[in-house]
Amino acid sequence: MQKILVCLKRVVDYNVRIRVEADGSGIALEGVKMALNPFDEIALEEALRIKERGQAEEVVAVSIGVTECQQQLRTGLAMGADRAILVETTTALEPLGAARVLKALVDRETPDLVLLGKQAIDDDNNQTGQMLAALWGRPQATFASEVVLGDGIMTVTREVDAGLEVIEVDLPAVITADLRLNEPRYVKLPDIMKARKKALELIPLQELSIGIEPQFTVRRTAPPPVRQKGIIVKDVAELVQTLTDKGLL
Repeated sequence: MQKILVCLKRVVDYNVRIRVEADGSGIALEGVKMALNPFDEIALEEALRIKERGQAEEVVAVSIGVTECQQQLRTGLAMGADRAILVETTTALEPLGAARVLKALVDRETPDLVLLGKQAIDDDNNQTGQMLAALWGRPQATFASEVVLGDGIMTVTREVDAGLEVIEVDLPAVITADLRLNEPRYVKLPDIMKARKKALELIPLQELSIGIEPQFTVRRTAPPPVRQKGIIVKDVAELVQTLTDKGLL
């Protein structure tokens, strides 16, 4: 295998408590700690392990977003990616728009494998990987908890509702990583210093000439309602009566 393309997304750190803007226009991001999407980090770790086993020659990390996304790409380079590409845009892309941008990068880089997280923890859409595979016209294996590279094929163990499913896909292919695929490595300070010297290419989104028009409009964002305090009932009869009064029975 010559090249693995890994897609990384910049998201609010999972330890941060999300706040909504006062006017309901969206999530408050000012001063908020940002990080790599955890599922994408798992995807990158798997790509690096494949390379370390001598089964790939190059790992390329790619991202789409604002200039600050370079920070997350540098983290990917510190983990071990060989180079990185950032498609710069201040527009928040929907999954289809992101898939179209990634398809343009796939056409340019011609990877043998594309790895990304099964979903991003900010929007939880779980769509970009599937859409990329459809646009590319290549096989896909989602929710991967184990991958084994063979001769021109990838054997993937998928986590599905009924348990585990094992499938084989011809390469090139798109694979999305689930939580139990691996545990990402800890990035050490020397690796962070080395990452500063690795290539990071910046591409303005306009240069790709891709239609990214949104198909949906977010009219308002609101926090979830405050959970009501529970009550203690004396017996089953009172429980049934209480549920009936609330219209739940």
